[in-house]
Amino acid sequence: MAEIFETYSAQETFALGQKTGREAKPGTVIALIGDLGVGKTVFTQGVAAGLGVTGPVNSPTFTIMQVYEEGRLPFYHFDVYRIGDIEEMDEIGYEDCFYGKGVCLIEWADLIGELLPVDACRVKIEKNLEKVLDYRRIIMEGLAI
Repeated sequence: MAEIFETYSAQETFALGQKTGREAKPGTVIALIGDLGVGKTVFTQGVAAGLGVTGPVNSPTFTIMQVYEEGRLPFYHFDVYRIGDIEEMDEIGYEDCFYGKGVCLIEWADLIGELLPVDACRVKIEKNLEKVLDYRRIIMEGLAI
């Protein structure tokens, strides 16, 4: 069953991510989907904060994966936007992260859908400029927060 949240600022989107990070369990995989500029990175920064990551968190667009180990669980942040071939995921050892004891968050997860675990949580972020500039509709499936 999907839960739908509405946020009206980057701070609210961050706070929802933060709550998600606080509730995340070992082995959680979050498939994050949304167009450019919808707030995927802001949500991700909130998840990291909720896990206790204190350093800067940026999208690993060119490195594909960034690992943060200073929180209560390891946090594996993927940005697969620039994946040219799905086999590149094998080269970075994605399975160890997806099926490990940490928390994985994959931006642009729809691009590697066939690799996602069947129990991956799905988070879709949409904006609606007819409402207000920073309005976001966030649909979560498989996460209870």
